[in-house]
Amino acid sequence: MAKLHISLKGRALRYLSAREQSRLELSRKLSRYAQEGDDIEALLDTLEAAKLLSQLRFSESLIHRRAHRYGDSRILFELQSHGIDANALVDIKADLASGEIARARAVWLKKFNQSPADTAERAKQIRFLLQRGFSHRAIQAVVKDGADEVEYGNHYDTE
Repeated sequence: MAKLHISLKGRALRYLSAREQSRLELSRKLSRYAQEGDDIEALLDTLEAAKLLSQLRFSESLIHRRAHRYGDSRILFELQSHGIDANALVDIKADLASGEIARARAVWLKKFNQSPADTAERAKQIRFLLQRGFSHRAIQAVVKDGADEVEYGNHYDTE
């Protein structure tokens, strides 16, 4: 039996029904299936006009999926790689910065849950948090204050 040919709009809707997509990401996915005469940009404009494709929703979705595991730098880099414009990134950065220390502390507690015993362990914990994209300010606050918080059981609210 012959394979059913799905239109570009059908493919776009299928991708968007699975999860939010950035315009750049959806354009890349659809370009593999584009035939001569297909206008991907016009299709994306139509989807945006119909509120089916939204950069704001995509940004919020990505932040929601990544914020509990990664720091501001990593999240902003990922958003930038998906083609989110610089003005939106400035607003997102301001929103993310307010809770970065609490998020870093939650990631640190989940992974280590104890203060570093020596400088090698401290360096290991710092490298781990740096790889996750947390700022130096957040890392210093977590690693420096982590011993007190673990010893006394004063865990910060991670939300």
